[in-house]
Amino acid sequence: MQSRQITLARRPQGMPQAADFAIESRPVRSPGAGEALVETLYLSIDPYMRGRMNDGKSYATPVKLGGVMGGGLVGRVLESQAPGLQPGDIVTGYGGWRTHWTAPAEQLRKLDPALAPVSTALGVLGMPGFTAWYGLTQIGRPKAGETVAVSAASGAVGGVVCQLARLRGARVVAIAGEARKLEWLQAEAGIEAVVNHRDPDLAGALAAACPQGIDVYYENVGGAVLEAVIPLLNKDARVPVCGLIAQYNATALPTGTDKLPLLMRSVLSNRVLLQGFIISDHEDLWPRFLAEVAPLVTSGQMKYREDVVEGLEATVPAFQGLLEGRNFGKLLVKLA
Repeated sequence: MQSRQITLARRPQGMPQAADFAIESRPVRSPGAGEALVETLYLSIDPYMRGRMNDGKSYATPVKLGGVMGGGLVGRVLESQAPGLQPGDIVTGYGGWRTHWTAPAEQLRKLDPALAPVSTALGVLGMPGFTAWYGLTQIGRPKAGETVAVSAASGAVGGVVCQLARLRGARVVAIAGEARKLEWLQAEAGIEAVVNHRDPDLAGALAAACPQGIDVYYENVGGAVLEAVIPLLNKDARVPVCGLIAQYNATALPTGTDKLPLLMRSVLSNRVLLQGFIISDHEDLWPRFLAEVAPLVTSGQMKYREDVVEGLEATVPAFQGLLEGRNFGKLLVKLA
């Protein structure tokens, strides 16, 4: 059996290009003791993957040139030499961009397809949902009546943040970049106040939507959105820093006025908590996340969207679209 997989052919400069990757076929290793052979059903496409393509100091080891692109997947067990896993079982794990994967059982988590669509293990009930829950509940800690602003609000993380904050009684201001995304946030996710980050007067639009300032800002984007947020931060505001997708393809420092002094003055004078986090550091809280969010998903209280493309060849164009904000919801590649 052959596995088709996407490898990193060269390190991207700016926006990743098709030539930065290669699609290869390699023999699949039969499972040994304690292992299982998995056929991929869905691949996860996430913003953090852009950083893994760079050869620089980071919180995670970069993908090696010629190595398989890393990422989460959901798959079906084809063969198993592991107790507790049988052919036909549905599992999730960090197998990367490939059609087949042989892995130790401890790297796989068995899913129950009766509880929720298995694709949700890569989105609302997976790493993005956990990231949303952790950043909001452990760092943002919104109180009823406070204003919570969320960037990339219709994405896999932002959509969960918005709804969890609303369920906690906060006033949520959702920031996204297209009319259809803003409409979904209002009509489906139940968010009253929305702002288009493409508004020529973004600072004015955000200020109008936040007349009492911002108590929690969930940061997914950076760039112009962060610049518009800084003057609105209230005393004792909390800023969980999850991502900075506006800067991921930067090849040089930004031009224009340096806003760092303005940010640091606000952090100091307003006693702002500005805290970055990496979700893999907090796996001990996974059961708490599932205990809260899984019932919301199964009951229909937590709305979510999935943006699904088909075929391994669609992976790189889909990833490029993600970095440009073209996806709508959790981005997945459907294989088998």
